[in-house]
Amino acid sequence: MNKDKSTSQFGSLLINRRVHQALVDMGFEEPTPIQVKAIPLILEGKDVLGQAQTGTGKTAAFGIPILNNLVPKKMQIQALIITPTRELAIQVAEEISKIGRLLKVETLPVYGGQSIDRQTRILQRGVQVVIGTPGRLLDHLRRGTLKLKSVQMVVLDEADEMLDMGFIDDITAILEATPPDRQTLMFSATMTEDIEKLSRRYMKNPESITLSRQSLTAPKIEQVYYEAGDAGKMDVLCRLLDSIDIKQAIIFCRTKRGVDQVVVRLKARGFSAEGLHGDMTQYLRESVMRKFKKQGLELLVATDVAARGLDVENVSHVVNFDIPQDPEFYVNRIGRTGRAGREGVAITLITPKDYRQLRTIERLTHTKLKRMKLPSVADLNEHWQMGVIDRLRQTIDSGELGVYHDILKKISKEYTEMDVAAAALKLSLGLDEAEEPAKSTKFGSTGAKQGMTRLFFTVGRQEEISPPELKKIIAAEAGIEGTSIGNIDIYDKFSFVEVSEDLADCVINSLDKQVIKGRRAAVQPARYRR
Repeated sequence: MNKDKSTSQFGSLLINRRVHQALVDMGFEEPTPIQVKAIPLILEGKDVLGQAQTGTGKTAAFGIPILNNLVPKKMQIQALIITPTRELAIQVAEEISKIGRLLKVETLPVYGGQSIDRQTRILQRGVQVVIGTPGRLLDHLRRGTLKLKSVQMVVLDEADEMLDMGFIDDITAILEATPPDRQTLMFSATMTEDIEKLSRRYMKNPESITLSRQSLTAPKIEQVYYEAGDAGKMDVLCRLLDSIDIKQAIIFCRTKRGVDQVVVRLKARGFSAEGLHGDMTQYLRESVMRKFKKQGLELLVATDVAARGLDVENVSHVVNFDIPQDPEFYVNRIGRTGRAGREGVAITLITPKDYRQLRTIERLTHTKLKRMKLPSVADLNEHWQMGVIDRLRQTIDSGELGVYHDILKKISKEYTEMDVAAAALKLSLGLDEAEEPAKSTKFGSTGAKQGMTRLFFTVGRQEEISPPELKKIIAAEAGIEGTSIGNIDIYDKFSFVEVSEDLADCVINSLDKQVIKGRRAAVQPARYRR
């Protein structure tokens, strides 16, 4: 057990003070449902079999207890996390390192494609948490460079995917090399017969955790998403705010730091915005809420916890600036609009890495989000012009223009009335023209016809896949219409697929590294040489 006994409250959980501080520094206010259920059981030393989807916060669900129980000065492997892919190994290692930053925990991801000699040198120097793929972990075991005698906890992350990829023998060999009194955790999106067999063989009276999804029913409001790169997300948000008629909107960010950054940037661009999160004093939070409820504030930027229980009737839009880490949070967020029978719109901004989480949300909420095209410069100008015309009409209808008529008569002797009116508008409004929209990713020449992008898939005839079947898989996984998919050429070990140019990013990020017909496929733009 960690010798640092000082603890702190993380939501309803009592955890190591330094671990909690790291979570606060990362901007997290409260544990997710899977964390609330799993962490107490793991801290009690029980084996846990958890059914949880990607994007529910399960990495922290096992990462927090690992770090909570770690002995910082003991430079031996105390926890082993097995993942199906190197991408997941790297991702888990990064998150464990962030959560354990103040404990100065040494972590090491081990996977194929990286120098095994480099990994060996780090292992010899000493690490406390190893995260790796089955094949590379087994390589180290056979070489004698991976010592697991001090392992207290083993985690199988995305166990069903590892079994689907044929890693059962590797996993068995690795588990056999760990101490029999270890604590074993297994997380899987599905509970198959193979998973149950593995749990019966290697787990001791495991506690089963299944997140209840019966209540995940999205409200009947319009739900759409827009694509945005990480760097251009703020520009996309401002472009939408400029082009949409918003009464009041709540903009959700994942962290407190994100809230503060978005508020500052919105104010710099002239929007009426205030933030709401857990670091604010109660007085300040109540002041912001009073202002928002009285419609003296157009935009409220908030974290999930801060906006819990919020009930404001005039919220016409909810914007997910950051896609939520749990589908339940998504349902709670978008329920803030469309109150009291009013119409509402939920907008989600999607970066390339968010597509899989988007599909998870759609699947678990039985909802299909509509992909929208970002407003163009012409759209913004048209919207702006109509707003100016409406204001002019209101001013004309109000009357009391006599003094202005006198001014117009005097200057109309030198200029036309049209030029005078245009100059007056420019002088009074003082607005800049809309900015150029962010450009979509360009892949160069891929050998596809105009308007299409040719993609390379590492699946072919050897997987016994046909063009109609591949087309169906792409449409389902990427959430696009089959009409957006063009020519499909299948060869023995690979295939070429044409998709609409504006959907190429979506297809790549939805299907790359996914299992297709029993094989983990790579998907990338085709290289075309004339």
